[in-house]
Amino acid sequence: MRSSAQGTRLANDSPLNPKGRFSRLSYAAWSLLSTLFFLIACISLGFGILQMSQREVTLSNQFSFFVFFAVGSLYLIFLYTNFVFIIRRLHDRNQNGWLSILYLIPVVNLFFIAYLLSARGCERLNDFGPARYTCSWEKILGWIYIAFIPVACIVAMWTAITLPSYQNY
Repeated sequence: MRSSAQGTRLANDSPLNPKGRFSRLSYAAWSLLSTLFFLIACISLGFGILQMSQREVTLSNQFSFFVFFAVGSLYLIFLYTNFVFIIRRLHDRNQNGWLSILYLIPVVNLFFIAYLLSARGCERLNDFGPARYTCSWEKILGWIYIAFIPVACIVAMWTAITLPSYQNY
């Protein structure tokens, strides 16, 4: 635990516990880590399937069910951790965690995540406890994630514009 200039104690709790608070950069850093974990796990699972198919092994229905179950389980873990991070971020704003349901609504979720990344949290003690200390590595990963968002949007728009022109070839 560290103390701030106001004399209040800053919490340094487990990031996977929904009963805490996350600053903007902590939220961004842990979201980036969960996304990277999910992508690496899915890619490694995909490479395993690719190696099996190159050996000309017949992929049975049982194996297909296993792959579906594995990817589904990974996605549920990813979804759960994202909800925990969103709840913690809402707690930092002194808002109820039930607002995290907005994450499930398409298009609204984009604006909701932008809100979570841009809205300032309470600096002092609020209904959900003291502010959580943001580690320096969380600050670095958070800024990397925030800097990546415009790049990803530009790439997505460029792909959406140029891809139809290549479909005729």
